[in-house]
Amino acid sequence: MEIEWLGHASFLIKTSIGKRILTDPFDGDIGYDPYKSDVDVVTVSHNHFDHSNTGHFLKNTKVIDTIGKYNLNLCAIIGLKSYHDKDKGSKRGDNIIFIIEVDGFRICHLGDLGHILSKEMIEELGQIDLLLIPVGGHYTLDGIEAAKVSRSINPSYIIPMHYKTPALSFLLDGPEKFLTSMQNVNKLNSNCFILNEKTSSINKVILLSPPKKVT
Repeated sequence: MEIEWLGHASFLIKTSIGKRILTDPFDGDIGYDPYKSDVDVVTVSHNHFDHSNTGHFLKNTKVIDTIGKYNLNLCAIIGLKSYHDKDKGSKRGDNIIFIIEVDGFRICHLGDLGHILSKEMIEELGQIDLLLIPVGGHYTLDGIEAAKVSRSINPSYIIPMHYKTPALSFLLDGPEKFLTSMQNVNKLNSNCFILNEKTSSINKVILLSPPKKVT
């Protein structure tokens, strides 16, 4: 299975049988190239412009933007309620954490999570193979908070997202605070990560190279 970072909080998950799952699609205003090819499933953590650009997908594309359990032919998806801020959504609204179960792995996309997770929520998440976590602060967890949440979840792999890069058109922090708060960081010269087998690793950070700026 291939995990391709498209920028910001958007990832394209390519399954072993060629199906495609897309998270939090954005429009071109944020500085990255929007994904415009066909996909089978799209998850949307919240209805902000930089996470919910779904209007151009085909009618048979399954868009999941609510909490609940979804048993699809190609995967199972669980959407859990959380918040975009530390005040139960009073500032920036709700946020959906998605767990995607596919190819024998459990991938957790935290969306624009803005608060530390409770012990009950950590237990509800269960064992996670790959955690996709925002680290850029201002609107979400900052780097130090993201490190705390990561260690609470204890996934095998962690990919930081939603942080400042040369392409991004608005203010976020870079990933540095998160990286220095964690150990076992592996920087890749690619925006793709291959997840093919289970591992005994815990909290191994995979820093992907950001996509290029829109031309």
